Amino acid sequence: MPATPTHATRPRIAVTMGDPAGVGPELCLRLLAEEPLHEVAIPIVFGDVSVLAAVAERLRLPMPRNVENRETFSQNAHAIRTATILDFQQIRPTDFTPGQVSAAAGRAAFAYISAAIAAARAGQVDAVCTAPIHKEALAAAGVPFPGHTEMFTTLTGAARSCMMLTAPEITCSLVTAHVGYRDVPQLLSIETILDAIELTDAAMTRMRGRKPRLTICGLNPHAGERGLFGDREEERFIIPAVERARQKGITIDGPFPPDTAFLARRRATTDAYICMYHDQGLIPLKALAFDEGINVTLGLPIVRTSVDHGTAFDIAWQGLANPASLYAAFRLAAQLIPGSPNG
Repeated sequence: MPATPTHATRPRIAVTMGDPAGVGPELCLRLLAEEPLHEVAIPIVFGDVSVLAAVAERLRLPMPRNVENRETFSQNAHAIRTATILDFQQIRPTDFTPGQVSAAAGRAAFAYISAAIAAARAGQVDAVCTAPIHKEALAAAGVPFPGHTEMFTTLTGAARSCMMLTAPEITCSLVTAHVGYRDVPQLLSIETILDAIELTDAAMTRMRGRKPRLTICGLNPHAGERGLFGDREEERFIIPAVERARQKGITIDGPFPPDTAFLARRRATTDAYICMYHDQGLIPLKALAFDEGINVTLGLPIVRTSVDHGTAFDIAWQGLANPASLYAAFRLAAQLIPGSPNG
């Protein structure tokens, strides 16, 4: 478990640079220059100075003066009081091409993430906020995880976890995440669905300051139509999980047909949705709040938030990336830190 942080000073948040070939370096530079956000928490970008400097020069963005060496960071972490780059010297701009999949970039991205997790568990930082990674680059580098959620779950030793995407307009938690559609039914159980419900209820209680109202979606069209569609997943797994949740005092409605669950009248009475698979939750969320969405991994022994978008290779290193999602993820990370005055 991480050391308990003190908040006599602003909390320190590790911000991983993401895939160097994507928009992550640009977003991190903008965060490092966004001084009003530094009143909320101190950003420490886990990345490479050479890459950030190359992007800064190309886009005429400022570079922060404070750079820390990895070897001395563990001793100096608690003394950091200003926006900082932690230089990994993991990759150089000549090692990859912006906007293209690269094994070298995938290795670098994983190095930043694993180090940030270790720093959070050691109490050197109070939370982790991640810029986007590219799954093909990770695979090319031999990284055995399909995404951030799986990395954080395994590397923190979490007994259970859940991906939650949140924005002012809508919040969705996912029972299953980065798996193919054909694998979803066999991954559903009363326990996995109940885990997502309980973790979401606890997180939304923290974020809203009150008990939330949850809505759960069915897996199949028409929520199964009483066994007409699918393999009775609603009757076998979802409904029993809802009943157990209600016995625990959780307010939850459903399961509802996914094609009508996200209509405006239902959203007006829902604080968060429990969705059975990735796109069931991410399609409505990104349609309603693409630039404001935040990815939160629930159930971890550390705080982790992220942007809700990908590496955007088509606009990488061009100065076109919108930093709003990273700014929002940074603010929420500060809010979720236990004992934080931002909560």
